[in-house]
Amino acid sequence: MKTNSRVEKILAGGGFVVTSECGPPRGADPEVVRQKGELLRGVVDAVNVTDNQTAVVRMSSLSACAILKGMGLEPILQMVCRDRNRIALQSDILGAAALGINNVLCLSGDHQKFGDHPQGKNVYDIDSIQLIQTVCRMRDEGRFLGGEEIKGKPLMFVGAAANPFADPFEIRAARLGKKMRAGCEFIQTQCIYNMERFSRWMEMVCERGFHEKCAVLAGVTPFKTAGMANYMKKNVPGMDVPDEMIARMKGVPKEKQAEEGIKICVETIERLREIPGVRGIHIMAIEWETKVAEIVKAAGLLPRPEIE
Repeated sequence: MKTNSRVEKILAGGGFVVTSECGPPRGADPEVVRQKGELLRGVVDAVNVTDNQTAVVRMSSLSACAILKGMGLEPILQMVCRDRNRIALQSDILGAAALGINNVLCLSGDHQKFGDHPQGKNVYDIDSIQLIQTVCRMRDEGRFLGGEEIKGKPLMFVGAAANPFADPFEIRAARLGKKMRAGCEFIQTQCIYNMERFSRWMEMVCERGFHEKCAVLAGVTPFKTAGMANYMKKNVPGMDVPDEMIARMKGVPKEKQAEEGIKICVETIERLREIPGVRGIHIMAIEWETKVAEIVKAAGLLPRPEIE
């Protein structure tokens, strides 16, 4: 055991992890974060806090994590390489550890041209794999990237993201291997709708033995409407939504589509739990935190384990 992470402890004990997500507000009101946190209390093992997702300015992930931590929840700090150089990234890692934040998810970040400040300059001083290496070096060796000794190592459980559906498909498992060798200890995947394709990806992951060193948490997102399903298929890069799933959503009245979307999500979780190597579920209910408890309960994932 390297950290005081709840996620690490559950995985070390052979348990099945459930995480979810909290998008910080586009303002400074902490009550928005607290309200979302209350919806997730006792329902999930940890809560990801996104870092200016889709390159849109929001309350910082670090601040929102501190709010959740103060509520007694287990936050996962998301860090993107888009906005900060190696000095600022290492500084925030130390700050997060000092606040008792025990998990970090290392990401590249969406390009700023997709956000609300397309004229902004990106940084990308280091990439997501180098960020994984940075956190691990700070924790395991007690050294900054510049070589100086750290007085008070940041004990962070290190994660990253993976998209099993991006092209070329054949290299996706190898990409995970690079992150694992950099020191990544858990992976949260892109939203999964194409179960056949995901199963093939997991077979490649397991054939290489990656699942034994890096826990795979499979990502799911419930559809609210058939229009959402269609939009994700056509407009979200790296998303694989089968036509039959869209047809299923369109096959029910509009007032019943949200309910159908939750049913699909629960069925997906049940199937994911049967796939060898899957160690947990990451529920990305985009601005729909009110439904996470319903999904987790319907999937038979309550109660969550008690961890000291």
